[in-house]
Amino acid sequence: MKVAAATFPKAFAIRFKDLRLWSVGSFVRSGWQWPEEYIQPLSAVLCRRIEEVNRRQCSIEDLLLVTLHFDGTMEPRRNRGNQKDFKGRLFFAFASDIVYSKIDVRNGAIGIVPPEIDRVAVSSEYPVYKVSLDTALPAYIKLLFRTSYFRRALNSMISGASGRKRVQPEQIEAIKVPLPPLPIQQAIVERWEKAEAEILAAETTLQKIRDSLNAVLYEHYDAHCKKDILKSRWLVVRWAEMSRWDVKTARASAFRVANSSFIPLGEFAEEATELVRPWEEPEKEWPVYGVNNKQGVFFSHYQKGKDFNAPYKRICKDGFFHNPTRSSVGSLGIVPDVPDDAITSPEYQVWKIRQGLIPGYVAVLISTPFFVNLIQFHRVGAVKQRLYVENLLEICVPVLPIEEQGKIAQARETALRHIARVEEKVAGVKREVEEMILGIRPVPGTIGLQKANA
Repeated sequence: MKVAAATFPKAFAIRFKDLRLWSVGSFVRSGWQWPEEYIQPLSAVLCRRIEEVNRRQCSIEDLLLVTLHFDGTMEPRRNRGNQKDFKGRLFFAFASDIVYSKIDVRNGAIGIVPPEIDRVAVSSEYPVYKVSLDTALPAYIKLLFRTSYFRRALNSMISGASGRKRVQPEQIEAIKVPLPPLPIQQAIVERWEKAEAEILAAETTLQKIRDSLNAVLYEHYDAHCKKDILKSRWLVVRWAEMSRWDVKTARASAFRVANSSFIPLGEFAEEATELVRPWEEPEKEWPVYGVNNKQGVFFSHYQKGKDFNAPYKRICKDGFFHNPTRSSVGSLGIVPDVPDDAITSPEYQVWKIRQGLIPGYVAVLISTPFFVNLIQFHRVGAVKQRLYVENLLEICVPVLPIEEQGKIAQARETALRHIARVEEKVAGVKREVEEMILGIRPVPGTIGLQKANA
């Protein structure tokens, strides 16, 4: 195997007949450092699957639709059977098939249908491929997709109008990639899967803390509530107990009345909106944070002040914010250690604990299924339901003694420190795996095989 590092000259020359697209990025080739016989186009191991869904024979209710995230993972979408939302053609993808987004593949939206899912349906914007298992492992191909070299190749192929740029199937199929013997692919995959197992085990510790608190909350609920308001299909509420005239408010009112010992969050928390006008410092790089239901609060990107066109909201350590339109799926989080100038979208709802509750405990509380269940009927709006801070503060919860809150908060901190250590280790493994795929690092356990084929 070659071990020379890839080089990327700042200046180069190329013949006109060798161009694929008229852009500087399309001139660049990825520097795989493998013997030539291992470098093949993806079409050698990927076969386009085109199996259109017959909408007359298969209703929307019978289909599993998925969302393809930028990290390559797939998540089932909520399907309410509204055919008006799916007017275009749909296509089947099966377990271990590769699916990518023509528009967002450059951001990482390329992945594999998990083996535990038999079949999903995707739109025509998501080409589907099956893998030739005699020459490639789906898990290896997935790792290959995550490498910076593959991502650079994708970005060199983008074409189309601004905002709707796409990577077409024939372009994906033409990308040349390293396809070493299956034992080498398997060794690379096993190296990564071992690291993944470690991070999963670390995250499980935090999940157990959440599950334990969730069980405690339901115990309080079962002990104090004579009628199960959360699941009941009918309710009786007095007019005087209603703050708004809608079914969700009726359920919230019934819950509050049935659990009189529960206390509204408004007794402990308050809105914490502080607007920042980044454009007043046009050359400053502002750290922008987001929130989702997987990571909670996370760093998103840096953005120059001149590129903002609306005020943003300042965030501070141990404060909280949530996405008002996705709070019902758990997009809430506590702010970790962040720079003093950290900001978030003006659409997000920012709040803080004022008294009586420990922020670390609240961070676990808002992530429990019990709390997310309460969010469902505290949102307002018709089509696009939202949870504003004022709605959040109306949610009533049982309040645990401060000592119990402290134990939960401390357990969370211990789990987070452990996760951070494991993540640092996994980041190193990720770099190693990418170097193995690139061909500049030997693959453990296959040295003899690599030399024999070099």
